[in-house]
Amino acid sequence: MSAVGGRRVGGGGIGGPRRYGDGGVACGTVCAAGAGAGAGAGWAVCGAGGPWRCLRGPDGPRGRDAGQVTIEFLGMTPTIIVTLVLMWQCVLVGYTFTLAGNAADEAVRAATAADPGARAGACTQAGLDKLPGAWEGDADVDCTTGGGYVRASVSLKVPVLFPGVIAFPFTVHGAAGAVEEETD
Repeated sequence: MSAVGGRRVGGGGIGGPRRYGDGGVACGTVCAAGAGAGAGAGWAVCGAGGPWRCLRGPDGPRGRDAGQVTIEFLGMTPTIIVTLVLMWQCVLVGYTFTLAGNAADEAVRAATAADPGARAGACTQAGLDKLPGAWEGDADVDCTTGGGYVRASVSLKVPVLFPGVIAFPFTVHGAAGAVEEETD
């Protein structure tokens, strides 16, 4: 160990790092005049033990890491936004499937309860009645009767991000069927 600049320098073992509090110099001080390039940057370079780095850098306990979280968040922001947009689009696809199936069920239920001559109109009206306005415009409800069985098929376009603005070029189909009810 030696005294340099009125301070005692040493500790840390042979060739090992010298840390603040184990006999090394205080952070931000220079061991000797002109003692290495790192001295001006707030790091002390001391004697034969090799470079000595403070646990605290020149800017406080965080040193050069200040602002790291902000930079990482800014870098991840596009990924977060794209993930949220994709999740929202998946919700819209699932909701469109639910609407198509429900509209087909409602159409068949109305068709089986209507007179045979009014089935087609009742089926189409009931299929469109429960749809929200954004899905109703492009909806296609098809009702068929044959062999004592009523079938309804509903086709809806899947919106892109905002219902009612633009839709994907593919459609979602919902189908339902029921036995004809006899009317007296």
